[in-house]
Amino acid sequence: MPKAQVTFNDINVTVTVPAGTRLIEVSEKVGAGITYGCREGECCTCLTRIVSGEENLAAPSVLEAKVLSDNLAPSKHRLACQAQVLGGAVVVKPA
Repeated sequence: MPKAQVTFNDINVTVTVPAGTRLIEVSEKVGAGITYGCREGECCTCLTRIVSGEENLAAPSVLEAKVLSDNLAPSKHRLACQAQVLGGAVVVKPA
């Protein structure tokens, strides 16, 4: 199974995870500062800045794109509960 590396800038930790893992799942395991509410991609509480490696994430779903747009999320931001790491390396910083 393909692997990916996720780095959390807030705690300076890098972990290797299976492809398809959502950022919120990794955050919970390593104690990063991503807060969340619904875990369903509706509340925008888990908005997270993608510092680098955005191309290594799955494209936003229709729901995620709508929530980001409705909440005027800045560019290079994703919902951690929805963003899946596909491979390579991703660096994130909780918003």
